[in-house]
Amino acid sequence: MSSANAIAAMPQRTQFRCLHRLRVRWAEVDMQKIVFNAHYLMYADTAMGDYWRSLAVPYEAGMQALGGELYVKKATVEYHASARLDDVLDVGLRCVRIGNSSLLFGFGIFGGDRLLVSGELVYVFADPATQKSRTVPATLRAMLEQFEAGHAMVEVRVGDWAALGREAHALRTAVFVHEQGIDAAVEVDGRDDSAVHAVAFNRLGLPIATGRLLRGREGEGVIGRMAVDRAVRGQRWGREVLDALVAAAAQRGDAMVTLHAQASAEPFYRRAGFSVVGEPYEEAGIAHISMTRSLN
Repeated sequence: MSSANAIAAMPQRTQFRCLHRLRVRWAEVDMQKIVFNAHYLMYADTAMGDYWRSLAVPYEAGMQALGGELYVKKATVEYHASARLDDVLDVGLRCVRIGNSSLLFGFGIFGGDRLLVSGELVYVFADPATQKSRTVPATLRAMLEQFEAGHAMVEVRVGDWAALGREAHALRTAVFVHEQGIDAAVEVDGRDDSAVHAVAFNRLGLPIATGRLLRGREGEGVIGRMAVDRAVRGQRWGREVLDALVAAAAQRGDAMVTLHAQASAEPFYRRAGFSVVGEPYEEAGIAHISMTRSLN
């Protein structure tokens, strides 16, 4: 990785793979209508949530899997120019260096291409019970290095229920039953054994997204049960699962794929090439819409 001094001094937007966008709110400005200086650290800390989503890691589950927790040891900020009320800012965050037990992140806050604020955040990986430092796990070290090098953060596996059912069921239960309040008896419909399943796994081996492909009418594949861990949504992990299922349908010779999407997800499926068919309807107490995509 590049030196800390290079990124902390005058970072450029192009140095950051992770950029978090926000808009300056009224509560964050002072009497001169410019952002109060302490809020820039809050912006950097908020961007850290996006950084972990970019890694496809639900933070809490990820730290449990790694056997530790991250604690801020040091934060430094250098101010170059002011942000003002209603400005749209991009907060870039990058892991610059990994020590034995510490992680150094550099950040830059930009208004367009103009650098407003830069700084560093030093975290220590430690035992959550004693808060004593621990060696950064090799898995975490490799994941951060590979992300900054531009590598993919998820692996999508396609298979049957015997191979992927445990992970798919856990995700679907968390999203559909616990989060959306769908009856578990409705979610489990007895069709999983005959379906093709796709599950996206992150670099820690945790499942973060899933979906399935059924056979419909002749030449038709039916995609459904699309679910993404709520902590990592908005990073295209659902799209990777969807693309894998569409590819599986095409590989077995289906001429088209259809799905019954929750109405709120219609824009997501439109971006993947699906078109609405018919009128909205209600299923399991949630508004749905039928959509289709030709594979010819």
